[in-house]
Amino acid sequence: MSAVNITNVTVLDNPAAFLNPFQFEISYECLIPLADDLEWKLTYVGSAEDETYDQLLESVLVGPVNVGNYRFVFQADPPDPSKIRDEDIIGVTVLLLTCSYMGQEFIRVGYYVNNDYDDEQLREEPPPRVLIDRVQRNILADKPRVTKFPINFHPETNENSGEPPPSPDHSTAEQKAPDAPN
Repeated sequence: MSAVNITNVTVLDNPAAFLNPFQFEISYECLIPLADDLEWKLTYVGSAEDETYDQLLESVLVGPVNVGNYRFVFQADPPDPSKIRDEDIIGVTVLLLTCSYMGQEFIRVGYYVNNDYDDEQLREEPPPRVLIDRVQRNILADKPRVTKFPINFHPETNENSGEPPPSPDHSTAEQKAPDAPN
């Protein structure tokens, strides 16, 4: 059982212009007091073939974390289009929202993002160079991919146990995010 449960993630300002900031309202509950902060990260996957195009958009520490329910708006700048190949800007990509505790990732919420022109004529006859100010992104918020990883929320209790780090809990990888319709 996890010490922290994500109870809801709502994508705000969606669809939006490609250059608008990303905004997520995140709700979670903490079942035990934690000694350290939670680290939330948002990563934009710039290319399906080459992870060197991935961009960490924002990383924030949230704490202190005591027993209770929490909610905050996580905002991140858009990806830098100059660091994405033109052929990878238009089309489908992935956005990863992750949360870690003491360097251990325990949840990853992946969203497909469809980037396309905001004008039918531009979609039918794309210009030779991407017109980034005319690109609109649509996060497919109703179909997130949630993966949970078992971690030790009290690593000081078995620092020298010699046990290998836990592997991902694939049994929950197919589970929908709490805000997804049933």
